[in-house]
Amino acid sequence: MTRFVRWYGSGPLHLLVLIASFALTAYAMVRLFAVRPLEVAIWFVGAAILHDLILLPLYSLADLSALSVLRHRNSDGPAVPWINYLRVPAFLSGLLLLVWFPLLFRLAVPYPGDTGLSDSVYLGRWLAITGVLFAASAVAFAIRLRRARRADRGDEGLPATGHGAPP
Repeated sequence: MTRFVRWYGSGPLHLLVLIASFALTAYAMVRLFAVRPLEVAIWFVGAAILHDLILLPLYSLADLSALSVLRHRNSDGPAVPWINYLRVPAFLSGLLLLVWFPLLFRLAVPYPGDTGLSDSVYLGRWLAITGVLFAASAVAFAIRLRRARRADRGDEGLPATGHGAPP
């Protein structure tokens, strides 16, 4: 087993899940290309161009600016990595925005008739979901920060023993 992990870099379950996901992707691509090959090819090339030339520089710039603004703050508390508590809700909110932007900005004409909902409810719901995502992330960060501070206080109160220190 260790030989496989050394050769592959992870366990066999990882390889199995990876093969299954590639098989599912291949199945979906074959089914889509059978129905609308030109539209799927245009969508795939357009998505790659949109991501690589527009979205990647934008979210890299946003990430670097968040790091540079918040990195230089002096803190007397424990060092807890905070950036992922900002990245994860921002990513999920951005993904929801990307998927649902026609409904959020009232650009989808056939949807109100199909869903039975007014097109005015989607923006408020997306904002509420975004707020909940950031609030949940803030709570998770606060819990992690509290645990780190308790661990720091617990270490300071213990007497130094071992490594040449008197008991």
